[in-house]
Amino acid sequence: MGEWVRSERQGNVAVLTLNRPDALNALDRAMLLGIGEAVAAVAEDDGVRALVLTGEGRAFAAGADIAEMRKLDSTGAALFSKLGHETFAALEELRIPTLAAVNGFALGGGCELALACDWIYASEKARFGQPEVALGLIPGFGGTSRLVRRVGVAWAKELVLSGDPIRADDALRIGLANRVFPAEELMPKALAAGESAASRGPLAV
Repeated sequence: MGEWVRSERQGNVAVLTLNRPDALNALDRAMLLGIGEAVAAVAEDDGVRALVLTGEGRAFAAGADIAEMRKLDSTGAALFSKLGHETFAALEELRIPTLAAVNGFALGGGCELALACDWIYASEKARFGQPEVALGLIPGFGGTSRLVRRVGVAWAKELVLSGDPIRADDALRIGLANRVFPAEELMPKALAAGESAASRGPLAV
């Protein structure tokens, strides 16, 4: 899965950490492939009963890698979008509970990645948004559909059409985040939630 995604086990919980902090864990092709490989490995491991996804450093994921996207022609852009959709769909379709522990920026593709998880815990430092409209783009990795299901049509329209980010407390208020914690409590709380889900009857879950 390469250097961009770190995979660990804590009991029956798999922890995937996006590990490109110097680029705020921006989602380039290598990162998407790494996430896909890590998710595939989890899917094949019967000992894993929950998954926690987080980011190293100041960001969960600050979005798709704009520097890489600028180099793409129309065919390359379509393939990049397809890869993002396939990767996030594989995460969404895992047969175990998945939890995004959003430690910082979750913008654009990063917000869409969190939305592909079953639920979201956020640090007080987290920021969520779909800023693609400022670049003349639309959310390209499923955000327009998953966001509507999570927060409803009106809030999804405001986030997508304004492009403005929101704070963790606002994400909690509109139902984008399930819970918000001080930064130092985020991972312990996320792991505890994962362990709780992992302890339940696996077929029922």
